[in-house]
Amino acid sequence: MMECCPRTQGEHFEGSSSEPAPKGRDRTAQRVSPGSAQTRTTPRMGGASVRGASCPFHTSHARKRFAILDHVLAIALILCCTSICALSQAMSKGIMSPPANVRPPGLKNVAIEQRLNEQIPPQLVFRDETGKTVRLEDYFGKRPMILNLVYYQCPMLCGEVLSGLESALRVLKFDIGEEFDVLTISFDPRETPEMASAKKAEFLKRYKRPRAEQGWHFLTGPQESIAALTKAAGFQYEYIEKTGQFAHATAIMILTPDGRISQYYYGVEFAPKDLRLGLVQASDNKIGTLVDQVLLYCYHYDPATGKYSAIITRIVRLSAIATILTLGVMFVALSRRRTTT
Repeated sequence: MMECCPRTQGEHFEGSSSEPAPKGRDRTAQRVSPGSAQTRTTPRMGGASVRGASCPFHTSHARKRFAILDHVLAIALILCCTSICALSQAMSKGIMSPPANVRPPGLKNVAIEQRLNEQIPPQLVFRDETGKTVRLEDYFGKRPMILNLVYYQCPMLCGEVLSGLESALRVLKFDIGEEFDVLTISFDPRETPEMASAKKAEFLKRYKRPRAEQGWHFLTGPQESIAALTKAAGFQYEYIEKTGQFAHATAIMILTPDGRISQYYYGVEFAPKDLRLGLVQASDNKIGTLVDQVLLYCYHYDPATGKYSAIITRIVRLSAIATILTLGVMFVALSRRRTTT
């Protein structure tokens, strides 16, 4: 029969030197040489030590389960953050233009009056940058279009609008002449095709994509065509005799392939994401990817702000579905691991 007795002064730890252990050090500790397997040592009973090694199979299996749980939690966190960001975006109202009765003197007739789904008259006659006589219907029936009304000798705003548009289009993966076209039309009847050609060369040099020359059109035309076009588009401007310039608002319009107004975007800078979604929607989903379809399901165009805003209920619904699917996949994976082990 083995008798448990307290350790005498001469006893030492297993694997230790002949000198006694320093005072205050845990007597159950064990020195492990570099490269040796990690072991656990229990207090000695009757001069014998009891050692147990951890099971590598259970340890690795637990680590894998924890790794899967970490991935699931990360996905759920991303979905929650997406919903919160979308909610904050939907709560922001954007910048609205002032009503006509509070506009500055001389600008009461300067505004953008939205005419969504209005047909741009296809028979209107203009001249392109080469001087060739064209009708707007020559550009209809192919792809969605971006329409922007400027005048080429504008000293400030029109150049800013064109620069902002070109910068946004350069970010898009869609190409002018492939997925969509651009119509830049002067509302100054005094301007010439030579001016249009010079402006086109300037912005094609910036844009630097091969088919843009066939898809970005710079037009000029007579007052009758300009008046009919601006009226249909709701683009109101005013000529100032004293300065010889035009007072006008800044906006671009997205047209459907048949020439109907789909959306308005205001200002001199345009969000590439909004333009992409607007073109996809105007094309009746004939361009774009599955991701664009999901985004259009979660976002809708707000005519009051000229931007896309989130539909919170749909985003929360998709987040919930994605979370349930992820948890289901994780549960099935863990169940299969248990059955195989």
